[in-house]
Parts: sequence; structure tokens; C-alpha cells
Amino acid sequence: MSNYRKTICLVVSMTSLLFHSCDAQNKVEKKPNIIFFFTDDQSYDSMKYFGNPNTKTPNLDKLAESGVAFLRHYNTTAICMASRAQVMTGLYEYKTGCNFDRGALGTRQWSTSYPLLLKEAGYRVGFGGKFGFSISDTSDDFGKEGEAAEKDFDFWVGSPGQTSYMTKENKSMAKYAEQYPHSTRAYGAATIDFINESVKGDQPFCMSVFFKAPHKPAEPDPVFDTVYKNTVFRKLPNFGREAGKHLAEQSRMGRQYGRFVEWGYDKEDTYQEELRKYNQLIYGVDYAIGMIMDQLKKLKIDDNTIIVFASDNGYFNGSHGLGSKELPYEESARAPLIIVDPRMDKKFKGKQTSSLSANVDITATILDFAGIKAPTVYDGKSLRPILSNTQLESRTSLPIVQVWGPKATYCLTVMEKQYKYIYWNFKDEAKGIHPTEELFDIINDPYEMKNLASSTEFKSQLIKMRALYDKQLDHWKKEGVKNHGYDEAQAALVRKVQ
Repeated sequence: MSNYRKTICLVVSMTSLLFHSCDAQNKVEKKPNIIFFFTDDQSYDSMKYFGNPNTKTPNLDKLAESGVAFLRHYNTTAICMASRAQVMTGLYEYKTGCNFDRGALGTRQWSTSYPLLLKEAGYRVGFGGKFGFSISDTSDDFGKEGEAAEKDFDFWVGSPGQTSYMTKENKSMAKYAEQYPHSTRAYGAATIDFINESVKGDQPFCMSVFFKAPHKPAEPDPVFDTVYKNTVFRKLPNFGREAGKHLAEQSRMGRQYGRFVEWGYDKEDTYQEELRKYNQLIYGVDYAIGMIMDQLKKLKIDDNTIIVFASDNGYFNGSHGLGSKELPYEESARAPLIIVDPRMDKKFKGKQTSSLSANVDITATILDFAGIKAPTVYDGKSLRPILSNTQLESRTSLPIVQVWGPKATYCLTVMEKQYKYIYWNFKDEAKGIHPTEELFDIINDPYEMKNLASSTEFKSQLIKMRALYDKQLDHWKKEGVKNHGYDEAQAALVRKVQ
């Protein structure tokens, strides 16, 4: 071979190697798309994959089978406004300063939220649904939720307040109303538009879909009226008034106690009707998620799109003779969490983990997937390592804060792998109500039917949990906001029992 031909072959070979190297580098550096599905008031016991034989959630079950299901996932405040601010910022409530009757999220806290950090990193960010909280340093601006944030998103189909199930009543969703009169499916359609636009612009994206469902009023999509027409729903072992008599008196001093009767859980026929509507609303969410997943597959981007599914709090549905949420018991604070990374090894898919996780961890996890380091101010920790080792523990404990509504129901809870400790500070000497401790063994007593706080057998564990409680309260004192009454709430929750 001549020297000329040798030189040509060498150049061709090096050029080919360079192109292959660039292709490989592009594949490594290609940022994943992220979709965060967030429901409102969805209990952990509302999916077939999570053990409910009465429910029909095919698309959610498919997600769980494609990723990792977190069986011990908790909202560190179990009410929508506070929880939504936390999941956006990775901060506990006492650091966001945001809840009903408290105040708006500050602009400083919003500045390190995951949508803003993703946008700075080159992501196209979208939002749809119930935003749920205000952003302001000067006033609460309740009823204007999302208005200050809309400018920070590239795509916006969010709505203020509680939003409406009637698509036409949500101004940002008007163009979807004719084809999708119920907002749940409309959010699915809007998300598809966002995805199509992002793909056309060749830009990595993050879409946050914050559904209203299954929050009351119970107005499910009539398209699905036959899904649960003849279903008879089971009751959990802690259902009913008798199953709540052992709990602290303070737990019966808020709206949760009255709603057991108000919402018809006390009668079999009305209980079944409530559960049918509740689960029909969730079925609508499942359908909308199916719409979106089909589009990802059609566009051939499903193999590079991270899916996170969770809820802002759980729901009692009659457990312990209670309705609604807010209180720190399992049915209220615990919610489903599924994370799907289609890029991970198949041997890790379809796994479950009992590792403790908190709503604030979702924030750090989303940033981790995008290659962004979580701000040091975050309380949340990335759950990504657990996807490839479900035995890992990302955290040893977490708090559940309840300082909304009647002061009689104020409490702080700390949880670790096995035990949950609740301290209720309210007292009324005339009624014989005193500060109360509760200690539950969640592993052996998952329905919280036995308070172990007065048991000598668990004295050492009680002391350990008291110390954990005091440490958490000290963290609140040091790092919590000083406005919106959080300093007074912290002081009121100092333990008065030893």
C-alpha cells in the first residue's frame, strides 16, 4: 500500500473514531426528561399494586412494575398547601413558613425550588393543575396561588385556589374544555402538548402535573361511571369509631372527627358511595397518566423520561373514626410514591423498598436526575441511590408537623424505621385533657391500634424517641422562619412530660 493510501486510511479511521466518540459522549451527556405526577388526598391504600384488591389502577401499577415503589413514604405536613410548598422547595414546613392560616412562601425559599434550578440548567419547565400556594414577602395573597410563579414557567396550565373539576372554569385550560370537560383528562392533554412542543424544540423538559383529584368535592369524570358501579370496597382493620378510642383526645378535637359522620362513613351505603367516587377520581388520574405514557412511547422518548408519582397527603376514609387528613396517623400522612428511571438495569425494576422517604426528598431526587446538586438548605435527600439498592436507607428519621386548624390538634411527630412518636401539647384542665404522648410500633402494628407510651417494656424506646423529638424541635428553633407564628408554635411544642 502506498504512503498516500496509508495516510488516507489513517485519517478515515481517526475521523470514524472521533464521530463514534462524540456519539457516545452525546448519549452520556443527554439530560433525561422528567415528569412529576402529584395527586391530592390520595391514600397509600388506593392502588392495586399497594395491596388494595378493589381498585383498578392499571397504568399506575405498570409504573410500579417498571420502577421502584416506596412503601414507607410520608408527607412531613399532611395538608395540600404546606405539602406542595415543601415538595417544590425541599424544605420542612417550619422553613417554608407556608400553610393555610399561616402565610405565603417567601421569594427566598422559592428561589431554590426545583423548577427554577432546572430552568437555570437548561430545562424547559411546565406546570399544570393545582399550584396550591402563594409566593410573597409582603402578604399572604391567598386565592391567588400560582400568579407569582406563572412567569417562572415556560408552559402554564395552572389555576388558583382549589381549582375546578370543570375544565371550562379553569381559565388557563379553556381550550381543552370542549374535548375534555373534566379537568383530570384535560391535564393529560395539556401535558401532551407541552411534551410535543419540547421535543420539537429539542430541549430537555420537566413537567409538573399537580392533579386536583381525588380532592373533594367528589365530582368524578362521568366517562368512568361504570368502573366501580358494583364494587364493594373493603375497610381497613382500623376502620370506625371503636378503632379510635385509644388515641389521644386531641385527635378528636378537629374537623377530622366530625367528617366521619358528615361524609357518610358511619353508614354502609354512604361509605360505599363515597369510596366509589373517591376511587373513580383516582381512575381518571390513572387514565390521564396512560395518555401521557402512550405519547412518550409514540415519540420514542419513553426510554429517557423519568417518572415520579406521589400525593400531597393521604386520607383517612374512616380509619380510626376519622375523615380528611392533617393528623400524623398513617392513613393521613402516608402516601404512595413511585419512581421510574427507564435507564436503570432491568434487574432493579419492579422492586419495593421499605426505606423511609419524605415529600421533601422528591425535590432533591428530581435535581439529582438532572445532574444538579441540591442546595445545602434542603431538608430533603435524593432517593436515587435506592433505585439500585432497595435496602439502602436515605434517612434515619423524619418529622410530621401539624400546626394548622384548632390549636388543640397541634402536634409534632418524629418517625424512624420502626417507631412513631407523637406529642400533643394541648391541655384543658376543666375537661381533663393533658399533654399526651403516643408511641406506635409501625412494623408490628401498622394500623396504630396500640399506644405503647405507657408500657414499661418500651420505656427505653420512648426515651430514645423523646430525644429524637427534642432534636427535631431544636432544628425547628434554629432554622425555622421567625414569621407567620412558627416561632410561637415551636415554643408551644416543647415537651412538658418526662
